[in-house]
Amino acid sequence: MFALPLSEILALAAALIAAGLIGGVIAGLFGVGGGTVLVPALFYAFETLGVGGEGNLHTAIGTSLATIVVTALRSLAAHRRHGAVDEEVLRTWTPWVALGGAAGAAVAGLTSMEGLAIVYGACLMLVAAQMGLLPDRYVLRRDMPVGWARRIIGTGIGLLSAMMGVGGGSLGGMTMTLCGRPIHQAVATASGFGVAIGATAALGFMAFGWGAEGRPPLSLGYVNLPAAVVMGVMTALSAPLGARLAHRLDQRLLKKAFAVYLLGTAASVVLKAI
Repeated sequence: MFALPLSEILALAAALIAAGLIGGVIAGLFGVGGGTVLVPALFYAFETLGVGGEGNLHTAIGTSLATIVVTALRSLAAHRRHGAVDEEVLRTWTPWVALGGAAGAAVAGLTSMEGLAIVYGACLMLVAAQMGLLPDRYVLRRDMPVGWARRIIGTGIGLLSAMMGVGGGSLGGMTMTLCGRPIHQAVATASGFGVAIGATAALGFMAFGWGAEGRPPLSLGYVNLPAAVVMGVMTALSAPLGARLAHRLDQRLLKKAFAVYLLGTAASVVLKAI
């Protein structure tokens, strides 16, 4: 995979397989995007093994986005079988989310690793606070925005999600629950945003990372091909399991525990990058 000793190649492969399996379950279960697991796993794997450099966080995010497309499609299909997807919201919000994903890749390509880590950490803390602190039925309004509000918020969801390396579930799901939608519907519908974000943003990370310094070997722009293949297969296999569990489990305790994980992850990535 890389110009490394066999033992380190096997260790990296095992870490990628484990992170991919866990990331897929997380994506389907919470709708927060497997990138909350994949990005830190990739970043620390590259750093620990001493491959790449300044572009490691960019490559971790770009690679995570490339895996999201398949994961999101599998998760969305599983949720549709349960009839949980709001097709009207998915249809009307997806173009703006996709536009934001492309813009986020462009902004990330011009941002330093330290700046990108701060954005990642701040957004992850916001998601963690919403999951762990706000009451389940807390809402800001009774329905989803339309018109210019939809365009601006949808674009913002795509932009920040692309810079974090996650699908639309993290910020899209949070938006839907704050707008009065049931948590299962929010998880199901927002998983569909990940297809648009992953496709547009991954292509952007490839383009804006073309020829950049400090990337791990075998990277196409800011997307590492071996890691994307391994994690893509693993997340695609495990995402439907997470989606099935989402319809069977009481998520309140799980959400609070996962929020603690997100806070720790956000802090560790920021401290490591700066």
